Amino acid sequence: MIDRIAKFLKDYNLQDKTIIVGFSGGYDSMCLLDILSKIKDLPEFFEMEIVAAHFNHNWRGEESLREQEVCRLFASSRGIEFYTKNAPATLRKTENDARIARYEFFEEAYEEYDADAVFTAHNKDDNAETVLYRVIKGTGLIGLRGISEKRKYFYRPLLKTYRSEILEYCKKNNLTPNEDSSNQNTVYQRNFLRLNVIPTLEKINPEVKDALNILADNATNDNLIIEEYLAAIRPKVIDIDKIIVSEYKKLSQPVKKRIVYEYIQILGLDYDSKKVNEVFDFIEANIDKRNGSTLSLASAMWLYTDNKIIETIPHKKQVLSDKIPPIEIKKEGTYKFGSCNFTIKKYDEGKLFIFPESTANFAYIDLSNVGFPLILRTRKDGDIITPFGMKGSMKLKKYMNSKGVSKHRRDDIPLLCSEKEVLWVTGVGLNDKIGVKIRPSHVIEVEGTD
Repeated sequence: MIDRIAKFLKDYNLQDKTIIVGFSGGYDSMCLLDILSKIKDLPEFFEMEIVAAHFNHNWRGEESLREQEVCRLFASSRGIEFYTKNAPATLRKTENDARIARYEFFEEAYEEYDADAVFTAHNKDDNAETVLYRVIKGTGLIGLRGISEKRKYFYRPLLKTYRSEILEYCKKNNLTPNEDSSNQNTVYQRNFLRLNVIPTLEKINPEVKDALNILADNATNDNLIIEEYLAAIRPKVIDIDKIIVSEYKKLSQPVKKRIVYEYIQILGLDYDSKKVNEVFDFIEANIDKRNGSTLSLASAMWLYTDNKIIETIPHKKQVLSDKIPPIEIKKEGTYKFGSCNFTIKKYDEGKLFIFPESTANFAYIDLSNVGFPLILRTRKDGDIITPFGMKGSMKLKKYMNSKGVSKHRRDDIPLLCSEKEVLWVTGVGLNDKIGVKIRPSHVIEVEGTD
């Protein structure tokens, strides 16, 4: 096993790097840390730095504290630095919450030590259990890949090692790992799979763990083929954390579903086929709506879909109007409005004006019929606007609706106003009263908006 881990380090060029090791003190992580401590004594690995990172979930009182101390003493006995943290008492006792908190801790340790990698001790049995769990949950092909050997700066050097090999190593090397009593609690789904389901499946196929790992390898290879195809499509459809509807609508249904699946992964949500189908059906039903609809995804997140964009919004969104009072614009200059900078300056009369009305965050205007002071604020009840090129006014709400402004964005848009009349809706359009007919008198601009 030592040779296997040494080869792993060389394959990923980690011989002289700083490595955080997730260290629960159980059989897997104690085996890994012990092997790394021996490898570090080899000449070609002298410059490698190891830090044992122990996250105390704080669920089992004195037992958890004893395990934490065992980890500290073991790391000290191997000359390895020990880094630890206790979870808050408010951490919910669920597998998902524990995993999220644990990985946040690993990321914190990674930053604290300016590390190059984080090692976790997932093994071949873990991978088989993960694949089976996802099959039961109705995963897609991506989920069948199981646990990745490398993801970002997270590495799994024991992923090709069975748990039986790890137990044998601990026995031969007189290691006394922590025995986490919660590992026998079948209330946790992973424990139920490991203790009840897999032993039952082994009665049908004694090599079921091998079969599940082979399935993961096959799924990985098939996904690589699909990835070659999607690599040219994905950048056009997914823009960081948004889906561009015009590009999405060009895709076939299977590709759309794959994009939805990937998008749910980007959001970091727990997923299964039911969730993917629910989100897909919602998108399909709403991508032609100008004003859009929302679907609850999690306790603090909605999915918003209209005929332009698919994105997430928080349930309780604090808008600009909750935080920022109106600003009076008495003269030319730059004014701070929340995270935005609003600038108004005189137009250079020596320039030839050939610019049309602007609907971006920059506009040419004519204040001949409207003077200072002006007000910079967000919308409120009773606002009206006379759209550029029209004679009559309309309610701002109706105007935004006609322009296809998403409902959840309307309260965040800076407005340049004269009392209740809106003169400029940033990024949307101008009031006819300040629209340029012959020559502009001023230039206005807002920087720092989304």
